[in-house]
Amino acid sequence: MLELSNISFCAEAEKEILKNINMTVQDGEFLVITGPNGGGKSTLAKVIAGIETPSGGSILLDGNDITKESITARAKAGVSFAFQQPVRFKGITVRDMVQMAAQQPLSDQQISSYLWSVGLCAKEYLDREVNAELSGGEMKRVEIAGVMAKQTKLAIFDEPEAGIDLWSFKNLIDIFQKMRENMDGSIIVISHQERILEIADEIMVLSGGEITARGKRQEILPQLLKAEGDCQFCAKKERGCCE
Repeated sequence: MLELSNISFCAEAEKEILKNINMTVQDGEFLVITGPNGGGKSTLAKVIAGIETPSGGSILLDGNDITKESITARAKAGVSFAFQQPVRFKGITVRDMVQMAAQQPLSDQQISSYLWSVGLCAKEYLDREVNAELSGGEMKRVEIAGVMAKQTKLAIFDEPEAGIDLWSFKNLIDIFQKMRENMDGSIIVISHQERILEIADEIMVLSGGEITARGKRQEILPQLLKAEGDCQFCAKKERGCCE
């Protein structure tokens, strides 16, 4: 279980981006965080992953305080983070990338199984380099295969739909549904996409650095999708901001 208590974050210009965030993510929960651009969503994801250090507050993972732990220490503790644009490595193969993500020895058969789970043919991809030759959609799937191989306690995805085509996006939805069914750990996704919101257990709205709403998908989503009127969840009451 992930617990955030009074988390705040200030940028270099002393602008407060996150304001006393209190939230809990239960084991096995699929949480989607949405809200207007500039509301603090990506910053919150990076604070949880250890990429950014909070200005105040505490972060607990399964009761252990990881607030001051490094990215590496959090990864070892079971936290995985997937960037909007996956990192590419010249000379590193897909096999290498999944193997490194797993942090334990894997046979080609095991790696092939994870690649198959994300819709990639192992015969075609095992020895391919993780470089510019792979499309955005292929990179996303390789990255998710690595997350699955790690058997992580908490997987965080920052706008996974960014930079991929419609066909890849449709496959991405299927992959997330499989992850939700097969993973024991929790999943946090930062996204505006309705299709991703539709498969969440809970939806949280972050606006102006504050949590303005959180609840079951059935409660929050219909209000987010209202065609007319200002968004009641957003700090500035912006029209259409969460679409």
